[in-house]
Amino acid sequence: MNLSAPFISRPVATMLLSIAIMLLGAFSFRLLPVAPLPNMDFPVIVVSASLAGASPEIMASSVATPLERSLGTIAGVTNMTSNSSQGSTRVILVFEQGRDINAAAREVQAAINAARNLLPSGMRSMPTYKKVNPSQMPIMVLAMTSDVLSKGQLYDLASTILSQSLAQVPGVGEVQIGGSSLPAVRIELEPHLLEQYGVSLDEVRTTISNGNVRRPKGFVETDRYNWQVQANDQLEKAKDYAPLIIRYQNGAALRLSDVAKVSDAVENRYNSGFYNDRTAVLLVINRQPGANIIQTVQQIKDQLPALRAVMPASVSLEVAQDRSPVIKATLHEAELTLLIAVVLVIMVVFLFLGNLRASLIPTLAVPVSLVGSFAIMHLCGFSLNNLSLMALILATGLVVDDAIVVLENITRHIDDGKSPMQAAYIGAKEVGFTLLSMNVSLVAVFISILFMGGLVENLFREFAITLSVAILVSLVVSLTLTPMLCARWLKPHSAEKPNAVQRWSERINERMIAGYDRSLGWVLRHPRLTLASLLVTIAVNIALYVMVPKTFLPQQDTGQIMGFIRGDDGLSFTVMQPKMEVFRRSMLADPAVQSVAGFIGGSGGTNNAFMIVRLKPLSERKLSSEKIVERLRKNLPQIPGGRLFLQADQDIQLGGVRDQASSQYQYVLQSGDLARLREWYPKVVAAFRAIPQLTAIDAREGRGAPQITLIVDRDRAKSLGIDMQMVTTVLNNAYSQRQVSTIYDALNQYKVVMEVNTKYSQDPSTLEQIKVITENGDRVPLSTIAHYENSLENDRVSHEGLFASENISFDLAEGVTLDQATAAIERAVATVGLPSEVISKMAGTGDAFAATQKSQPWMILGALVLVYLVLGILYESYIHPLTILSTLPSAGVGALLSIFAVGSAFSLISLLGLFLLIGIVKKNAIMMIDLALQLERDQGMSPHESIRRACLQRLRPILMTTIAAILGALPLLLGTAEGSEMRQPLGLTIIGGLVFSQVLTLYTTPVVYLYLDNLRHRFNHWRGVRTDAALETPL
Repeated sequence: MNLSAPFISRPVATMLLSIAIMLLGAFSFRLLPVAPLPNMDFPVIVVSASLAGASPEIMASSVATPLERSLGTIAGVTNMTSNSSQGSTRVILVFEQGRDINAAAREVQAAINAARNLLPSGMRSMPTYKKVNPSQMPIMVLAMTSDVLSKGQLYDLASTILSQSLAQVPGVGEVQIGGSSLPAVRIELEPHLLEQYGVSLDEVRTTISNGNVRRPKGFVETDRYNWQVQANDQLEKAKDYAPLIIRYQNGAALRLSDVAKVSDAVENRYNSGFYNDRTAVLLVINRQPGANIIQTVQQIKDQLPALRAVMPASVSLEVAQDRSPVIKATLHEAELTLLIAVVLVIMVVFLFLGNLRASLIPTLAVPVSLVGSFAIMHLCGFSLNNLSLMALILATGLVVDDAIVVLENITRHIDDGKSPMQAAYIGAKEVGFTLLSMNVSLVAVFISILFMGGLVENLFREFAITLSVAILVSLVVSLTLTPMLCARWLKPHSAEKPNAVQRWSERINERMIAGYDRSLGWVLRHPRLTLASLLVTIAVNIALYVMVPKTFLPQQDTGQIMGFIRGDDGLSFTVMQPKMEVFRRSMLADPAVQSVAGFIGGSGGTNNAFMIVRLKPLSERKLSSEKIVERLRKNLPQIPGGRLFLQADQDIQLGGVRDQASSQYQYVLQSGDLARLREWYPKVVAAFRAIPQLTAIDAREGRGAPQITLIVDRDRAKSLGIDMQMVTTVLNNAYSQRQVSTIYDALNQYKVVMEVNTKYSQDPSTLEQIKVITENGDRVPLSTIAHYENSLENDRVSHEGLFASENISFDLAEGVTLDQATAAIERAVATVGLPSEVISKMAGTGDAFAATQKSQPWMILGALVLVYLVLGILYESYIHPLTILSTLPSAGVGALLSIFAVGSAFSLISLLGLFLLIGIVKKNAIMMIDLALQLERDQGMSPHESIRRACLQRLRPILMTTIAAILGALPLLLGTAEGSEMRQPLGLTIIGGLVFSQVLTLYTTPVVYLYLDNLRHRFNHWRGVRTDAALETPL
């Protein structure tokens, strides 16, 4: 059956079919979104809760634990972690891939409601949730600065106007504001004045609360009008609160200003932000899981002019960080690489055929196949990203293969004297099954990726489907458009003198065939040596795979560096600010740095700071972000009590909450016994610090933050009419920055914050001056009923899966791969001898790497089995698929040797290259074996004669297709612009594998074919079954 015959005889329909494919693909191309990588976000929801003044221990036990127990009942939660710090708790829920984030959010809200009665009564608001992944890099950071307005006023603008508008942009998951807090009226009480006038803290709180109310007051209705009743019950500024009368004493009014300093300030004074060398308020914008970065960023930019228009003229709103330029540059470079690959492939065809007219025929197959693929990409909801464009770049060398095979076979028949029309009918029919076998088995390799599950499937799904679609479209084009064009464009063979390129091409071709014929004859006379070399190749493959350094993914250059400043446990905001300033200046001094933005304090604690370092474009700085991180680390100033941890940001973040994971990799310890965990954690940290393969190790030092523990003599207190509720209330009023009232505005709400004067919170001994008012009105100093003790406690409490946990973050030392570091960690932890109740494991990227390491051999084996099954079905043979698969070991050796040669590491991208090699290399064997079977079946040749003739006849198309594939991958290897770090390992693996396998498979394939054919004959003779080649008719 000749599938191409109807298309050869109907040129108009064939041409219009190709044009339709092109138009459909071109229209779909305009609709494809742009992204750095395929969407592989896990649905993540973050639940936040706050309780002013509560210690991390209280937040963990009274807030985090009840929430975790309720949230833990939700189906589909794959991971649940929590972080509790001073007055704040965050619970991070990671759901299984594919879970509807909106449906999950409804269940989260229901779980929060169910936990309502278990939460402390002092919480001013219920926990809230947001659909955002805290481990992902912000897509944009905006910086607000002003020479006129204060930080609090800038924060108010950001909270009231900017964040509300930006949160409504489709794709925006969360807008965090850092660098200050909302304006507030602060009331700082003087204990000695309270003592002098006999006023309690609770009395002051009640006065403020009763003096500022906002209640409905009804209306008065007359015959004509309905009069709304209002009053001056709302106090808005400090000047309104200062005259509030606490009581009348000796006939005189005792006002709030008599016992306290009343000022217009901010809710939380332990907060500060910067942008380059200016004080700033930052808006950190995170996207929703699954949202497209480019589209979301562009919509934000479209809103900025309108937002600037409604702000005061003295306010400057600048883009401090924007991920889209680097992403666009990366994709532009990938598109340029694709164009270069197309040009190189066309050159190969022209040089081999020496005929410009003939070279144009396979050239047309490339745009039709590639552009046609865009339609399926759009239907599948894919994006233009690094991996999908890599698939199209590689497809350039693969899709032209089919057209080359058809064209070469037709031109061979024309050279034998047939007319172009006859040659087209005959040549297309001869290679039809060859093309089907080559492409179906190639697609089978990529389809196997879709059944691997987990991270590999999520990451490479778009790559596999895009490449498979391009290959299948090229199969259609090669069986329809290519033979039709050959029948009408190619000229009949004539005795005219060939041009210079044709003469050169024919001369090279004749010499190659002659040399190959001589060497092939020698190899066929020494089959045992050839088979032995094949066995050696298999053994070398296994050895190289075990020996080659391995890592997870290549280090990307996103143009951004994350900085985390860690101060010693318990360091105050005042002490940390100068340290952050030194590190800020150090970053700006580097010539590769374009800008620096960051903030200190807030929910991260007073001893933690965060910064984003924006690098200049790669063309200006030349060095990769990884190299710049190394340089910055070496030049960092040594500051007592403070360390800056730097890491090059990556598009794929697998675990680790931003305020917890200061380095790229994490190691977690868990236990149900908190005391045992804290006993063994310092020992593991010490073991980590002794590992030379690691750097930038961030872990709690085990000292803890200073804590004052008040030891109350309950019997003594009770005898004086004092209970613990009175004690905790007076402490809460004095030291918790308690929000005692709310100021309601048309656009926002502001707090009235009460505490003792800051000078009384700087020395623990001032606790003794705080007095408790008994039921009888007696004022009893705390020192009468209690004493305090100093201790050290953690400034953060973490849970993972309801168990207490501790985290160690680290990066790899220069030249160290992840598998080497993992092995060193396992050896170091083994020497510690952890008890059974303390569990240790890699987390995030390290955990994903370990999982893929275990599954990689099974992935490769699964792909080989699937290819064998497909080829066995197509050839109706158990033996011939083995011959075809025998070509693969040499490709593996070439790929692994190439990785060794350049000092690289085997990553998931390299694994993808091996899958591609499985599909590409076997095409050579298919071309040989398919023709050999035809010769045996149609001309009655012996296996020896048929395979030798097939090898010689298929040498030119084999070399053309292989060189086309190599040159298609060459731009991937040689590219050095944005995004090249993801493309280079793929190009290296493919080129190394193809070059090495090309030399060996031209000789091993015929020897294996004859050996297995002889084995098949013996087996069938033993069974008494006829073994003619005619009986093995392929589909």
